[in-house]
Amino acid sequence: MTEPAAFQDIAENLSFLDDWEDRLNYLIELGQALPPMDDADKTDENKVRGCVSNVWLVSDAERASGTPVLTFRGQSDAIITKGLVAVLIALYSGRPAAEIAETDAIEWFRKLGLSEHLGMQRSNGLVAMVNRMRNEARAALV
Repeated sequence: MTEPAAFQDIAENLSFLDDWEDRLNYLIELGQALPPMDDADKTDENKVRGCVSNVWLVSDAERASGTPVLTFRGQSDAIITKGLVAVLIALYSGRPAAEIAETDAIEWFRKLGLSEHLGMQRSNGLVAMVNRMRNEARAALV
C-alpha cells in the first residue's frame, strides 16, 4: 500500500522530532484535531474491545466501481490514545478495503518510531484498534 497523503504528512512531521516528549506532544495535537464524535456513535457496538481507555471506531463503506472504500471516524477519552486513533485514521481512512485488510499498521508505527515508547497496555490497545479496522475491511469485502 502506498502511504496516504495525510499519513505522509504525519511521518514527515515526526521525522523532524527526535525527542520522545516532542513526538508525544505531536500525537496529542493530532488527537485534539480529530473531529468530535456524536454521542450517538459512542455505543457499545462501536467501542473497541481490548483498550484500557474508551475508544470508539465507526466505519462507513462506499462502493466505488464495486470496490469497497472505507472511511473511519474515531474518538477516545484518553489524550494519547486519541492521537493513536488519529494516526490510524490517517493511514486507513479513504482506502480500498483490500488494502486496509493487508496493511499492518503496527509495522508502520515501528517505522515511525512510535511503538517503541508505548507501554504494554497502550500497545495492546493499539493492536486491538488495528485488528478492529482490518476486520471491518475484511467484512466489507464479502
